[in-house]
Amino acid sequence: MSPLAPRAIERLMRVKSDIRLGVPVVLSAKGACAIVVASEVLSAERYAALMNEGGVAEMAMTRHRAIILGLRDLPAADVLWFGIPQNASLGWLAALADPQATPLPIGGGQIDMTPKTHAGDTIHHAAIALAKSAQLLPAVIVLLVADGHAEALRHGLSIIDATEVLTELARERVQFPVSSARLPMSVSEAGRVHVFRPDDGGIEHYAIEIGKPDPSTPVLVRLHSACFTGDVLGSLKCDCGPQLQASCAAMAETGAGILLYLNQEGRGIGLANKMRAYALQDRGLDTVEANHHLGFDDDERDFRIGAALLSRLGVASVKLLTNNPAKVAMLRAQGIDVAERVPLEVGKTKQNAFYLATKAAKSGHLLK
Repeated sequence: MSPLAPRAIERLMRVKSDIRLGVPVVLSAKGACAIVVASEVLSAERYAALMNEGGVAEMAMTRHRAIILGLRDLPAADVLWFGIPQNASLGWLAALADPQATPLPIGGGQIDMTPKTHAGDTIHHAAIALAKSAQLLPAVIVLLVADGHAEALRHGLSIIDATEVLTELARERVQFPVSSARLPMSVSEAGRVHVFRPDDGGIEHYAIEIGKPDPSTPVLVRLHSACFTGDVLGSLKCDCGPQLQASCAAMAETGAGILLYLNQEGRGIGLANKMRAYALQDRGLDTVEANHHLGFDDDERDFRIGAALLSRLGVASVKLLTNNPAKVAMLRAQGIDVAERVPLEVGKTKQNAFYLATKAAKSGHLLK
């Protein structure tokens, strides 16, 4: 292969960018091919053109979303789909994907809402995985076509193997150090910020040293997922801001520590979807139920990133500031010794009491 040719991860990022922009892409697998586009960003013009292509059109969605729509007798699969007739409107499909869209009747002769699946259908799984990775609602239009290469050439679309998509999205990303500099902070004048960029060219993550951590001993560490509403706006709906502040204060008090600031907003679904989830919570849903209504899993984050950053910094053993045993388990699975879990129970308000109770009951957080 030419050294100028894109690698697998670079091909994936091209396709991911197209999906986020609403540009259709072509996925292929085991002789099958399909034109794929996320329903959230599909324009009326492109939808009309897509339905005029003459192939078999389907809507793929997650099992979570299908359950919320009230579909029955679902196959045992995480990704399901059903056929789309020529007369189905874009607005009708949008309402199937987005709980905030105008509710429309399910079935009623307008569409055969019998979900379908078969073992190992790579194209539909890859399509949903692409939408999630682009932080779009996981609902995708899939148009099966006879010759994907010809369709890609005719329309100028990117084409990629669906197995390659799933493999690359599941792979642990290498985190490269980009830059670092001294940063005096209110909690410690001896501060340093390290910026890391994943090998897929995606969003960067940060490691903030407070004081001068000694990697030869267990280092006080906090894996903190970005929370714009809590960290910046002081939201009372979560405990993220107080946890961030308390972690920095604890590191300053003990003399040293490392804050890993991971850009995985909203448990990995992004700020736009997090606001959708907040709107659903205002209707009485808890945080897990809201994610399911949108079609997402309980938690879409990848804590392997934290372990990768620690390894880059030469830290092999930590005292982890967390109430979440999943973080402890993941670090240990990645070869990081968690010598101690340090509880971080701060920031409880009357506005987030239900949220914290849900974290304990459904996500296993260790809270008193």
